[in-house]
Amino acid sequence: MKTAVISGGNGGLGRALAAGLEAQGWHTVLMDRNTAGLEAAVSRTPVAVDLTDTEALHHAAAQVVAARPSIDLVIYNAGVSQIGPFAGSDLASHRKVFEINYFAAVEMARAFLLPLRASRGTHLAISSVAGFAPLHHRTAYAGSKHALQGFFASLRSEEAAHGVRCQIAAPSFVATNIGQAERGADGIVRPGSAPDGIDYMTPEDAASVILKGLARGRDFIPVGRVATLASLVMRASPRLYQHLMRRKIAREGAG
Repeated sequence: MKTAVISGGNGGLGRALAAGLEAQGWHTVLMDRNTAGLEAAVSRTPVAVDLTDTEALHHAAAQVVAARPSIDLVIYNAGVSQIGPFAGSDLASHRKVFEINYFAAVEMARAFLLPLRASRGTHLAISSVAGFAPLHHRTAYAGSKHALQGFFASLRSEEAAHGVRCQIAAPSFVATNIGQAERGADGIVRPGSAPDGIDYMTPEDAASVILKGLARGRDFIPVGRVATLASLVMRASPRLYQHLMRRKIAREGAG
C-alpha cells in the first residue's frame, strides 16, 4: 500500500484529497496542528504537529518514515491567507504567513527528501492563483505562494535525477471555510474562508482535478475555471489580468 503524507490534513481540501487517495488504495498520513475529528484507520493515520516548529516537524516525519514501508507522495497543503492592504499590515504578520505557507513546506520537503528519493515518489505543492498572478489585498499571501511555487519548480530539476517528480497545483477559490473567517487584527484568516472569492469550488471537486493532474504527471495543474483562465490571461497579457482582477475583486471591497 502506497503512502501519501498530507499537511493541513484536517482542512476541507486535505480531507478531500485523503478521501480520494484512500479510494484508490492509498494510506494517508494527515499532519495538522489540530487533528480533532480525524480517526485512525487501516487507511489513515492522523499526526498532530505544529508544522512551524521545525524540531517537532522533523521528529514527526521520522516517526512516519519509520512506521510506513515507503513514502510515495507528500502533499504540501497547509496554509493561511491574509486579507487587507499592505499599508495596514506589519512585518510580524507577513512573516507569520511565510512561516506557515512557505518555510514549513520547505522543511517538510527536507524531512521527506530521502524517503521520496527511495520510492521515486512525488512532491505535490498546493499553490494558488496567487502563486503565479497578483491578487488584490493579498500581498503576503501572494508573496508566500509565489515563493512556494518558485521553490518546487526549482527543486524539480534537482530531484529529476533521482526519479522524483515535483508537481504544483494552483486552485483558485475553494470553499473550505466559508463563513468561518475568524479574522484577527493582523488580517490572517483560514484558507477558503474569504467572502470576496469568485466562482468557488467544493473541496471534493478541487481534489478530483488535482488527483487527475497528479495521475497524469502534469508539472502544473490549474484547478478550476478561474485558475485556468488566469493562467492563460497572465501568459497573454499581465496588464489585462491586472485590470480584470481589480474589476472583479477590488469592487467587492476585500479588506
